[in-house]
Amino acid sequence: MHLKILGLNYKTAPIEIREKFSVTKESIKRGLENLDEYEGLNEAVILSTCNRTEIYAVTSGDCEDSVKIFLNDLIGGGNVENFLYEYDGENCIRHLFEVASSLDSLILGEGQILSQVKDAYTIAKNIGATSTILNTLFHRAIAVGKNVRTETKIAYNSVSVSSAAVELAAEKLNGLKDKDALIFGAGKMAQLTAQHLKAHGVKKIFVANHHLERAEEMAAKIGGEAVAWEDALYRAVDVDIIITSTGAPHYVIKTWQTQQLMARRTGRGIFFIDIAVPRDVDPEVGKIKGVTLYNIDDLEAVVESHVKARQLEAESARKIIEVEVAAMTERFKYLKFQPLMADLSNRAEKIRERELKRISGKLPNLTEDERRTVEQMTKKIVRKLLRLPMMKLNASAGTNEENFYAAAMQALFRE
Repeated sequence: MHLKILGLNYKTAPIEIREKFSVTKESIKRGLENLDEYEGLNEAVILSTCNRTEIYAVTSGDCEDSVKIFLNDLIGGGNVENFLYEYDGENCIRHLFEVASSLDSLILGEGQILSQVKDAYTIAKNIGATSTILNTLFHRAIAVGKNVRTETKIAYNSVSVSSAAVELAAEKLNGLKDKDALIFGAGKMAQLTAQHLKAHGVKKIFVANHHLERAEEMAAKIGGEAVAWEDALYRAVDVDIIITSTGAPHYVIKTWQTQQLMARRTGRGIFFIDIAVPRDVDPEVGKIKGVTLYNIDDLEAVVESHVKARQLEAESARKIIEVEVAAMTERFKYLKFQPLMADLSNRAEKIRERELKRISGKLPNLTEDERRTVEQMTKKIVRKLLRLPMMKLNASAGTNEENFYAAAMQALFRE
């Protein structure tokens, strides 16, 4: 059994590549439901966020390419080989622990990634795409993520994508007091963005969403005003900032619409921040006179100004992670043999039950106590016969002999 990660993130791929890899929950579910179509791909969890798409997999035999084929089918193809990274074994454990602890995030210490890891694991587990290895790994990763936040101050006063976007707007517009803003989207990220806008003194916030009732619900929470989706850009004539975070699979703000908007604004500039992946705003919009357009990758400078204060906490977090990685690696040395040992135990138990049933017909006069005594005696015989082979197998874990003993067990005890 081999533990493997295949994926890309904001470090290896720009947004125009990442958005092609962005996978919806529905697509993730469909992919995992058909996992058994890929030879040797035994377990999988798919983590897809605005800054990463990764497959965590357990493979068997010489089937390493199955993960790449699975990813290719999931995203619908494309030549992205140069943007991918792969991790195996211990490096997989370390990477997931760092992801869950937000050490591998664009924004060091951000809190959303841990819930995203939980959600990704829950989807896979509910579908039945995980078993002993990934169940053990993800349970521990989630615990490590919590421990890092508890035992360090890495999340103290941390920024998020939404807060970084608002800080960028405040910097470029010399403050946000008396400014009006329009938000496309009513999800968690949009709501956080609205809260940060209010904290920066924005005068009025308009909310647009495909489902007007969701826009109205969010507007009521923040003291804003909901606008119908189709009317949003018409209402944008007087706003100063437009922030988009919809999760739509296509551009929701197009070039021709923005050109019409700018014509109505009669020379007044406007500031767009697109924090969605896939992107909400056509990149060509940024070429229109009077338009300033930023996307999620442009937040790096804002993020960098906050990183230094948390670097020492990050070092403390890595020490915690290294201890956890060593413990998990040691545990996996033995855990990898559990399916084999369980199989051998099950086979021995079936033989015991079959032979006990066969002999019971020849001993019709046994009392109930005598039958229980015979039952216990046969169980002890099976345990004692398997004890030494199991001890040898366990002792070989992590040594050069582990493959030899595993193969020997399978050859000797399996039919």
